[in-house]
Amino acid sequence: MIEIVCDTYEERILRLLQRIYPITDAYIKDELNLSDEKVTRVLKKFQVQGIVKLDPLPDKTFVSLLRHDIHFVGKKRQRKFIKHTKNKIKEKEEYSGIMYS
Repeated sequence: MIEIVCDTYEERILRLLQRIYPITDAYIKDELNLSDEKVTRVLKKFQVQGIVKLDPLPDKTFVSLLRHDIHFVGKKRQRKFIKHTKNKIKEKEEYSGIMYS
């Protein structure tokens, strides 16, 4: 099983590959608003790991997803501590002074 960290370029590209087939690297670049260098670097990394297969043509490069046993894991973040307080209703104290009318 392949573990991919969420909120990364890798996760965004793999989720797009899971949704759309066939797909080109230019479509990935346009859909995710990433630079050509980032998309190429991530796809070559995936090709070395055996996750995707790149089929280069003279004008396009088609991307095929080879493995489907991908598990997305979240980043470990410290959640902000929230102090919960109970709203206590204060009973009105009786006033024993001079009353104005």
